[in-house]
Amino acid sequence: MKLQVINSPFSEEQVKLLNELLPKLTVEQKFWLNGYLSAPQATIDGIVEEVPTAVTPVTKTVTILYGSQTGNSQGLAEKYASTLKQNDVEVTIASLAKFKPNNLKKTTNLLLVVSTHGEGEPPDQAIQFYDFLHSKRAPKLDHLHYSVLALGDSSYEFFCKTGQDFDEQFAKLGATRIAPRVDCDLDYDEPATQWFSSVQQELIQHTNDTPVPEQTTVVQGKSTYSRKNPFTAEVLENINLNGRGSNKETYHIELGIEGANFSFEPGDSIGIQPENEESLVDALLTSLQFDGQEKVTVFDESLTVKEALQKKLEITVLSKPLLQKISTFTVHKDFSKLLEDDTARKEYIYGRDLLDVIEDFAPFTWDAQQFVTLLRKIPARLYSIASSQKANSDEVHLTIGKVSYETNGRVRQGVCSGNIAERIQVGDTLSIYVHPNQNFRLPEQEDTPIIMIGAGTGIAPYRAFLEEREELGINSKSWLFFGDQHFMTDYLYQTDCQRWLASGTLSQMDVAFSRDTDKKVYVQHKIEEHAAAIYDWLEQGAVIYVCGDEKTMAADVDRTIHRLIEQQGQKTAEEAKAFVNELKQQKRYQRDVY
Repeated sequence: MKLQVINSPFSEEQVKLLNELLPKLTVEQKFWLNGYLSAPQATIDGIVEEVPTAVTPVTKTVTILYGSQTGNSQGLAEKYASTLKQNDVEVTIASLAKFKPNNLKKTTNLLLVVSTHGEGEPPDQAIQFYDFLHSKRAPKLDHLHYSVLALGDSSYEFFCKTGQDFDEQFAKLGATRIAPRVDCDLDYDEPATQWFSSVQQELIQHTNDTPVPEQTTVVQGKSTYSRKNPFTAEVLENINLNGRGSNKETYHIELGIEGANFSFEPGDSIGIQPENEESLVDALLTSLQFDGQEKVTVFDESLTVKEALQKKLEITVLSKPLLQKISTFTVHKDFSKLLEDDTARKEYIYGRDLLDVIEDFAPFTWDAQQFVTLLRKIPARLYSIASSQKANSDEVHLTIGKVSYETNGRVRQGVCSGNIAERIQVGDTLSIYVHPNQNFRLPEQEDTPIIMIGAGTGIAPYRAFLEEREELGINSKSWLFFGDQHFMTDYLYQTDCQRWLASGTLSQMDVAFSRDTDKKVYVQHKIEEHAAAIYDWLEQGAVIYVCGDEKTMAADVDRTIHRLIEQQGQKTAEEAKAFVNELKQQKRYQRDVY
């Protein structure tokens, strides 16, 4: 819009200059100019060369909270906080573990990014806040405006339940939604962006009556590689760590990352973008009676059906939502019964894949395009980094256990682990990216004692921890509990551990090999044996780390730790639970479980 000379205090020459300048100004520059010209005249006259530090007056304050187990929620929260700050919104960002619930009374605008852990449970750092909000102590929140972004995995029955619970409870307490909750699957980029765009419209555009930039690029680190743009890493080494006769196959993988400009710390993970096994894809196409060369559109990309099924779409994991989508394309009576019976459905899903469904419940009425539209993207597989970047600057090491089992008369393999075990050779490449995990970190103070508990591939992050300590010359108290099946064949990284014990990098180690004796001995039994010493370490400020299978090993260890604190600390069960929750709040009980 051009200024008019009539009734204007500007000359024609000034109007011409203004008309040339104004269309070129950004929103932020217009805000600044408005604030600058509104300042007292004496202030303006006094400015000659110094650039004013004052910027656009803040019109909104927003609190962003995150509850994260693997770092996704935290990463998104930090990204959104940065974007809002660039649009002159005053932002406070915090973990749910650090946010005092009583501060809700002082909060006007709240954005919550939270994941769902396990079978519908809050992540560790969100437990106390979750319990508070659902307790009688929760305040009325009529003044609060909020929105929830929920992260989850639709292969679990209670998909995004934690986010849903928070959303419903805020509403019950009287709060008003800024924008509707969005539930995100593992491939969360697009729905999360749409959610944040809706939130931005309310927080910025409607308040300032100015356009909101469609997207603000946030630079994170030096690397240009990410989950959406993975780095192609060469496989430098691929060694089976288990000895001959072992029931397991555990692979030590070394990847070349020169030129990737990755930056990672012990505790972080590497994401690998996998592909489905070609023989499984061929069998699926045969059962579907599809022409593998037929073109379909998947995520706005034109591909052959075979390319889509092999490289883009998940075909090895069944879930209730997927079965519900499939039900619209079949009238098979047994399929309907399966959906109606939760127990039968769970039993059927366990260990089976999409090929089983096609073979068991044909015929179906879909065409190729309709079929591929039902499926989600193949999620990346995350593996804890097993090396220190300080010790191996151009490499990253992983510890990957092969998943293999037989169900319904057919041998199945893990999409990524099976590929690495059966097909990946030295010189081949893998598509990878760094996945930070701020919730699994070495202590900031080097003299803090650490207790590391893991079984099988759960030793991976501790190898990174100890390599880092070795490189930095740290010899403070450290204790490793490791478990596997057999001493002779399954003692992963035994040589490394012996070296660290000899050098003082690792001060104590206890091992449990469950199948070497008639009585099975697991890491939790070793913890019980040393209960008094472990409690003494906790009183000295030690940090406990647990890495491994969530449903068995990590759950058993958690129960053991609660019992240990109850007995050694002479506490009630409730007091022990509160003690453990306090450890989690202080990041003195950290878990990397899967």
